[in-house]
This record gives sequence, structure tokens and C-alpha cells, in this order.
Amino acid sequence: MRTFIFACVHNAGRSQMSAAFFNQLADLELAHGISAGTQPAEHVHPVVVEAMLEVGIDLSNAKPQKLSAELAREAELLVTMGCGDECPYVPGLRRDEWPLPDPNGQGIESVRQTRDEIKRRILQLLEQEKLSTNTIPAQA
Repeated sequence: MRTFIFACVHNAGRSQMSAAFFNQLADLELAHGISAGTQPAEHVHPVVVEAMLEVGIDLSNAKPQKLSAELAREAELLVTMGCGDECPYVPGLRRDEWPLPDPNGQGIESVRQTRDEIKRRILQLLEQEKLSTNTIPAQA
């Protein structure tokens, strides 16, 4: 089973949306996504929960978790979104940086734009890694 980690600072927005889309759209017999943060918040941002509910994904029970070297060691790819030097270095682990705006303090329209961009990037990643299912919606 291939593991992909999506990380941001508080694990309360971008990384949660990324892992949720990954797990919804990937062939889960081949891979799964995990979200984590370098300084985990107490809960997912309410505006992120709202934006994801609009597309049928419920993050209301999602719990931010700490990104550790141990967690990252199990992964094939670490996608970071703003944690920069705080993200652990794991030798041999592929990394990618997605420069996406932090939804903290943003209005729903801004969070929707970030959500839609994350979905587009996830679809692209799944295609690159040959992890797509045949049930992916045509529109991103």
C-alpha cells in the first residue's frame, strides 16, 4: 500500500482537504492519503468543513495530527503546503510543495477556490502516479 502525506502547519485546512480528496478519488487498494501538520490545531477550520460539505465530504470529525519523521518515513511522497523548514526531512522521501493560501481567516469564496485548486492538483497527482479509479468525476 502506497502512502501519500499532505502537510501544512496546523493540519486544519489545506492538508485535510488534500487527504480527503485523495482518499475519495484514489484507488484505495493501491494507496491512501494522510494529513498532518507541524503545529496541529485543535480542530479543522469551520469554513473548511463547510466548503468540503458542499462537495459531499464531511471533515467535521477529522482530527489534526502531528507530522513526525516516523509518520513521514512510511510515505512515498510528502506534499507540503507552507510548513517549509518545519517539515521533517526524511532521506529518500520525495517531496512536492503546493503554494496554496492558508484558509485560516478566509471567507467561504476564497476557501472554495483553494478547495477546487486542491482537487485539480489531486486529480493530476493521481493520474501521474497511476492511482486513479474509473469513478473520478469528469469535472475538477
